[in-house]
Amino acid sequence: MSKLYPIGIQNFESLRNDGYLYVDKTRLIYQLVKTGRYYFLSRPRRFGKSLLISTLEAYYQGKKELFEGLAIEQLEKDWIKHPILHLDLNIEKYDTPESLDQILNDNLEHWESLYGTRPSEVSFSLRFAGIIQRAYEQTGQRVVILVDEYDKPMLQAIGNEELQKYYRNTLKPFYGALKSKDGCIKLGFLTGVTKFGKVSVFSDLNNLIDISMDEQYVELCGITEKEIHDNMEEDLHILADKQKMTYEEVCSELKECYDGYHFVENSIGIYNPFSLLNTFYKMKFGSYWFETGT
Repeated sequence: MSKLYPIGIQNFESLRNDGYLYVDKTRLIYQLVKTGRYYFLSRPRRFGKSLLISTLEAYYQGKKELFEGLAIEQLEKDWIKHPILHLDLNIEKYDTPESLDQILNDNLEHWESLYGTRPSEVSFSLRFAGIIQRAYEQTGQRVVILVDEYDKPMLQAIGNEELQKYYRNTLKPFYGALKSKDGCIKLGFLTGVTKFGKVSVFSDLNNLIDISMDEQYVELCGITEKEIHDNMEEDLHILADKQKMTYEEVCSELKECYDGYHFVENSIGIYNPFSLLNTFYKMKFGSYWFETGT
């Protein structure tokens, strides 16, 4: 039976249920959730950030069965279910002030249908803070807040000073609710492609730990050379046959093409997972990331 490569699959639950290849990152995830509370991770596009967020979500939903055979199964004893507020800013095309308002409002209304609302909560940030408070009170468990591509609106508005300013002024107090409701929050995890300066979006949220260039989390997203050999050794031999290359040549060509990411100086090279999986799926080398990333 040939391997199922999870190309473009960003949902941990469906990836596990449908038997796709999963490179186990759960030991690092366990370390992350046990040692801190507010994190920011920046990685290039197509690097597995959404899958990481989805894995955190499954973990905090207490879905132990999805983690069978993974490192965290041995580490976690409790599997407590927490209320989760997952905001995915990937979805929208941001070209008008309304586009951000609509997506925030849509998410807030969904959460309010679960946890209620108060008439006095008129702004996005007041509504968000109220939801966090009530989710905590109603479930008795602190809230997990996951934000995927927090910076997408600002990035899409680059070149339009007016619009970017609007997005910044909207998101700043919104993310600020995380600080004001600190006592109700178990974990806040934000991902993005860039880190906008402390002054802009995060000035109200100065308790974020930025793990983008942190040695211990270098391999949290992306795939290391060791992980290729642990999980895809057989595939390397098949690729060598198909390409009429030796095993050594294939390993060196993969390295040449795809492992050029170093997030900390003198650290191991990280392979882009999208390019790697496409290579094994098609059994040939190509500019896969470039074609989707530009």
